[in-house]
Amino acid sequence: MIQSHTTMKLRRICDGVTPAVVPARLRVGVAVATMIASLSLARAASADPYFFSTGTPDGLLGTLSQPVGKGNLETETADDFILTETTTIAQATIEGLVPTGTALTDIDNVEVEFYHVFPNDSVVLPVVRVPSRANSPADVEIGSATRDGERGTLSFRAEVLNASFQALNSVSDGVNPAPANLTHGDGAARGEEVRITITFTPPVVLPADHYFFRPEVEVAAGQFLFLSTPKPLVPPGTPFVGDLQAWIRNSALKPDWLRIGTDIIGDVPLRTFNMAVSLAGDTVPEAGLPGTANCHGRSVLALTEQFGSLEAAARAMGFSSVKALQQTFKGFCEQGRSRTLR
Repeated sequence: MIQSHTTMKLRRICDGVTPAVVPARLRVGVAVATMIASLSLARAASADPYFFSTGTPDGLLGTLSQPVGKGNLETETADDFILTETTTIAQATIEGLVPTGTALTDIDNVEVEFYHVFPNDSVVLPVVRVPSRANSPADVEIGSATRDGERGTLSFRAEVLNASFQALNSVSDGVNPAPANLTHGDGAARGEEVRITITFTPPVVLPADHYFFRPEVEVAAGQFLFLSTPKPLVPPGTPFVGDLQAWIRNSALKPDWLRIGTDIIGDVPLRTFNMAVSLAGDTVPEAGLPGTANCHGRSVLALTEQFGSLEAAARAMGFSSVKALQQTFKGFCEQGRSRTLR
């Protein structure tokens, strides 16, 4: 960054290393520089917004994504997105099917996890239970990024978009290890199309990288089928280079994952899927690098310079307090680099 002679003198004044007597001309320069700095801080009090969407459900597929329950295996569906710089994610939406007649109050809980791309956060073993792990979600989630309604780290509200919506195919029970993975799906599914808007409390902070987003929805006496969207992505979705297909697993298959389109549905010609999700938040381009000694200090400095103060940063990005912001960025810095487990 190029600094003017006056700005450099101003920095020395602020650092307490200037002579006791300040010339009048410099005092004017200091006043001007202070005014410019104030204007810059005012402009910086809003971050560059982040928004990503996979677009509108296409009616082709619904896939199970629910926690373990009475007689039910935990089943997880995940789809990918890319961050090009450090980003706080304050809100997400997902769209799916619930059984016809389900009261919105019967959507009991939502939990969200974020994953690196395999082989990060994974034990690399010979692939024997699934056809491939290339470009799958990792074995384990990013712990500091997990948010759960039952734990008070997210809130959610649901709305009905369509009282009767059909997915031409579904994947719920047929999530099997190889060689029994190819089932062609579990058939058509019809129900109420719902959108669930999720607010993370606190927001999730992630560095630039490629990730998978995995929601689970608990429905009393029913299932949540995550709806597919077009692949490749089309407007109003947010196309990006490197878009991967959606993956699924259940607790019997863990830690492995199956490609929904390639390994389970197996259409000819091959068809792959995205899932109906959107993410919204703010970018923090100058944040520190997780796992480095100065990550937290650099991140605090970046937030202060970007928003004018930590209080302004907390308000703008959806944190309940400066303390919540500080704690979240501490967790972000302690993530370390994505790694291969041994």
